Amino acid sequence: MSELVFKARGIVKQYKKLCLPAFQWKISNALNGVDMEINRGEIYGFVGGNGAGKTTLIRILAGLVTPTQGKIELFGKGEQQDLYIQRRRMNGIIEIPALNPVLTAQENLEVCRLQRGIVDKKCIEDVLKTAGLEPSELKGLKVKNFSLGMKQRLGIAKALLGEPEFLFFDEPLNGLDPTGIKDFRILIKTLNQSGITVLISSHMLSELDQLATCYGFIHKGKMIEQISAEDLEKKFSRYMMLKVDNLPLAEKILRQVFGASKFEIVSEDTIHLYEQIDKKGKIMKAFVMKEITVEEMTIKGEDLEEYYMSLIGKKK
Repeated sequence: MSELVFKARGIVKQYKKLCLPAFQWKISNALNGVDMEINRGEIYGFVGGNGAGKTTLIRILAGLVTPTQGKIELFGKGEQQDLYIQRRRMNGIIEIPALNPVLTAQENLEVCRLQRGIVDKKCIEDVLKTAGLEPSELKGLKVKNFSLGMKQRLGIAKALLGEPEFLFFDEPLNGLDPTGIKDFRILIKTLNQSGITVLISSHMLSELDQLATCYGFIHKGKMIEQISAEDLEKKFSRYMMLKVDNLPLAEKILRQVFGASKFEIVSEDTIHLYEQIDKKGKIMKAFVMKEITVEEMTIKGEDLEEYYMSLIGKKK
């Protein structure tokens, strides 16, 4: 049985709102009985629209907000004193990175290093490089002069200080250009392969679709479904349509190189592949190396956005 890194049961968070012009207080539920589980080693894609409750739940996870009702556990511990200790094993970014604009990147990280009692000063240079920032190019440059994407990268570097076991990111792709988004995707996969559990909340569902190993769908403060990426693929009925000029050789490569067995020959030049559809690049490279012309390589079936819309009863 997998170890639970995070567990939430019956989480309710209520806020009071002053309604005008009657000047009456109204109770509003940001979260309404949310249950959630994240297992060690997962990349958990947290999906929901604006105001669905994603950020509120992440704030509760981080200890920045106290739930009105319900209980959370971190690494199997649920008492308040234990939660304080377990939070030392995690880190992340909520909405925007907390950075001092008049300090340099190195100075921001040095303050953080001292606050966390980290002895090794070399970790600052290491996390900057891991986040895609070159330390030598940042010397003397204050954060207020950074681009939005650079600030986001610095926030990621800050989150990596102390070698956390559990990382959480709330809309981490904001401000990143296509190259930055690709670099973030590679970084998260690399960190996950080293054993780090990751929670990502994002509106960019196409990117989550390439990262997440499981999903939680939240709507109007309620968790409407938690599902593994594997089970979700089955619901999507997704497949890769391959149109090639040498079908027998393409079939041989799929079987021998990729170990594929779940595919269908639908015409003299077309294959429908029902597995390993996340390996488009590798399959294309293997075909090109054998001089197979790929006329079309397309993912068919429902995507993550369409599935979420169907869950909440809306159409695109």
